[in-house]
Amino acid sequence: MSSETAAVGAPDAKKVVVVAYDGAKLMDLAGPMQAFSEANTLVRRPAYDVILASEDGAMITTDTGVRMETARLDGVTLRGVDTLLVSGGDFRLPPAATASLRTCLAEHVDEPRRLGSICTGAFVLADLGLLDGRRATTHWAFCRQLEREHPLVSVDPDAIFVTSDRIWTSAGVSAGIDMVLAMIEGDLSRETALDVARAMVLFLKRPGGQSQFSVELRQQIQDVRGRFDDLHDWVRANLRGDLSVPALAGAAHMSPRNFARVYLRETGESPARAVEKLRLEAARRLLEATRDPVRVVASRTGFGDDERMRRAFVKALGVSPQDYRSRFGLPRQDGPP
Repeated sequence: MSSETAAVGAPDAKKVVVVAYDGAKLMDLAGPMQAFSEANTLVRRPAYDVILASEDGAMITTDTGVRMETARLDGVTLRGVDTLLVSGGDFRLPPAATASLRTCLAEHVDEPRRLGSICTGAFVLADLGLLDGRRATTHWAFCRQLEREHPLVSVDPDAIFVTSDRIWTSAGVSAGIDMVLAMIEGDLSRETALDVARAMVLFLKRPGGQSQFSVELRQQIQDVRGRFDDLHDWVRANLRGDLSVPALAGAAHMSPRNFARVYLRETGESPARAVEKLRLEAARRLLEATRDPVRVVASRTGFGDDERMRRAFVKALGVSPQDYRSRFGLPRQDGPP
């Protein structure tokens, strides 16, 4: 939707301004904007007027090299704004550019009913002090940096998106779409949000409290030097077997005491916790790719019983195995599950 068209808009349409800059992630811009546009199509009226804006209103070049026209981010563009979203990029803006954008936004951050960030756009909101004392999130790879630079922010490294009063923050890339779907649900209806998800060929409309499933569990447990990579492969092949510390130590050709100490030092996790993550990873794959009953999946992955697996799923991912399968599994067939 062009900025000129959006500026005119329908009188009852909610005005959405998406803030962009050179180096912004194309997906951070296009995904949320597409979701708002699909909502307009599905409800057959202009429910949203979407404007892509930058500080000077010039053409911006995204991280992919695609260039996009923008409106100038000023009082005219922001007049009557309902939702203001700051996009993210692969890296943070240079300090001078950040300060300039922050100054530009500072004059208007009290105006929107809803203020949000996509991916590393959270750093801009944090620089403005808007996240102090609040729970927030960003792309998992930048959560520690956000926490370190802004200790007053309660950073949730696992959430898809987080809401705190009128402030919304989302994780990386596709999570911006999840956040916008939640906005559409609140503005219009749950049915409309689900219809938008289907129209965009998304598997689901993920609630904000869910884990950032895109983070590979294997990467979470892999030590930097790869010392235990072979052991992890052995565990995957023996999930139903004895995976106690003595058994793992034997497979690693180490004494149990030395193994437990070195493993914790190298990976930052206990062997028991790592085994549970590998079992969880395997269970996820089976729930996604097979129609085996949950109890069978629990047995095949070494959990022993479905209740133990359910507790592991809820603790790590925020959803039960049944809910995970309903969102990520194969299409349902007629008859009993």
